Amino acid sequence: MINFRKATEKDIESIVNIYMDVHTMEEKGITSTGWQREVYPTRDTVLSAIDRDDMFVIEDDQGVCVCGVINKIQVDVYEGAKWENEASSDQVTVLHTLAVSPSSWGKGYGRLFVKYYEEYAIKTNSPYLRMDTNETNRRARAMYKSLGYKEIGIVPCKFNGIDGVNLVLLEKKVNR
Repeated sequence: MINFRKATEKDIESIVNIYMDVHTMEEKGITSTGWQREVYPTRDTVLSAIDRDDMFVIEDDQGVCVCGVINKIQVDVYEGAKWENEASSDQVTVLHTLAVSPSSWGKGYGRLFVKYYEEYAIKTNSPYLRMDTNETNRRARAMYKSLGYKEIGIVPCKFNGIDGVNLVLLEKKVNR
């Protein structure tokens, strides 16, 4: 059985371990998130999200296996983007730093988390969804496309302390 919930301080180590495991897979060339160990995401990423009360997790029988941040914070590079859906900031919900533990890859948990994000946005009356991912993250890009997200642009930038990122901006509108 799986459970979606807001993360608490007791989840910090589990979330940090997910990030570290993803970094290891990146370093081995098994995946390509564009993330960098000791740069992003880090323990500070988790602590900040827990403090803001916007880190969510999926836990299954093995424990916390997926984490992601859901809030209304649009990162600075979103400002100049040509979004297809014009929306005020209170109508936009953003998904940040979605990570699935490599031990849970292939179970569909990333897709389930995105569906949870969409339902959360509808419940909070902010049906315009925005997110981003690194251009190199082909796995995430394919998943988002299959879930109806549109890539509206690629922005070269320094992102979360990582130089030379080509950030893919994605959007979707969900019906209430």
